[in-house]
Amino acid sequence: MRTVSADDLDLSECLRPGDRIVIGQACGEPTTLVEALTAQGRAIGGLSAFIATSFSGLLTPATTEGISIASMGAIGALRSLAKEHRLSVIPCHVSHVGPMIEAGTLGCDVAFVQVSPPNADGYHSFGLTSDHVRAAVATARVVVAEVNDHVPFTYGELLHSTDIDHAVRVSRRPTQVPPATISETDQAIAKHVAAYIEDGSVLQTGIGAVPDAVLRLLHDRKDLGVHSGMLGDGLVDLVEAGVVTNTRKRIDRGISISGALIGTTRLYNFAHCNPHIRMCTTAYTHHAAVLAQLDGLVTINSALEVDLTGQVNAEQSGSAYLGGTGGQVDFVRAGALSPGGHAIIALPATAKGGTISRITAQLSGPVTTARSDVDVIVTEFGSAELRGQTLAERTRRLIAIAHPAFQEELARAAHTIQQRGF
Repeated sequence: MRTVSADDLDLSECLRPGDRIVIGQACGEPTTLVEALTAQGRAIGGLSAFIATSFSGLLTPATTEGISIASMGAIGALRSLAKEHRLSVIPCHVSHVGPMIEAGTLGCDVAFVQVSPPNADGYHSFGLTSDHVRAAVATARVVVAEVNDHVPFTYGELLHSTDIDHAVRVSRRPTQVPPATISETDQAIAKHVAAYIEDGSVLQTGIGAVPDAVLRLLHDRKDLGVHSGMLGDGLVDLVEAGVVTNTRKRIDRGISISGALIGTTRLYNFAHCNPHIRMCTTAYTHHAAVLAQLDGLVTINSALEVDLTGQVNAEQSGSAYLGGTGGQVDFVRAGALSPGGHAIIALPATAKGGTISRITAQLSGPVTTARSDVDVIVTEFGSAELRGQTLAERTRRLIAIAHPAFQEELARAAHTIQQRGF
């Protein structure tokens, strides 16, 4: 292992022209390495990089000239690249990224990862993200690790110093994503979602205003569990309040399972050397056989729009790519099948200042989650339980939770659709 400081980092010593780089995502993004890539990558030539999500704001149309950036969706700060048609989107489930790297379908010559300082045995923690970084490290010709003394040592996936080719010592705060501002609409949606969460439920949520609002409504619950692809600061509040205990789970009792920590220093400090949090790859967080062992699993995901039969679009609105498939399908299927569980898709009833209905007669983008998988749709106007319902009944229930200003229009559209057959 060769160790250098950030000031002495020369990527030409570890990258070759045409290399394909996989970069740790979300708050596990190695920001010093990304800064070096944007500064030096064009001179090396022909480089391409895959990053699943980014919140750092470092990858922009201006900084990535001469470097091809790919992702599974336009999530977080990657939307600026998508808007300028500079992001190559690979439609896939997040659970497929690791296997695609291992199979060589998604090329990985070099892995850029962020890790904690090593423990006494020489093992670094991946810290804030596990998901597919293990697959990248195992496959790459060269492993470049940003060893950051601000990264927490979390239990789960570890990396030994001997498996690192180039180590860059840094001392800087990892990317932070503060809790979202919660609106009245978000609060109304959260109230309907929270009604499906009972004592002992196991939660899967994303990040953002609605998940944050839901978590704030759960302080009267008992013995909640957590098994999620990502976790935010709201977890800390529920653990400290004695609400999240994980004691009723059939597996991983007493432990919150996650693939990524996306939040602030408060969450990172809470996770440091915390035996009650385990970071896992998507082979565990999203695997159907694992999720099948979780009774009372309530999954909460978002969407851009839902049509009158229950088809969900969480990726694209017209020509604008705004999201991604992520882990939605894995968790929707698991929540719908879990005894005592539910799979909830939550979204505001309107967009663009109330001028567009997000309950729509026809999707403007792709189908992310099929109507055959959908369980419950929630807006600020209520919940529509769709599982086991006919197409006609689904339409009636979805119109009932649309914004009142659009219900008549949707009813007319539904009549036309029914006349020609769904």
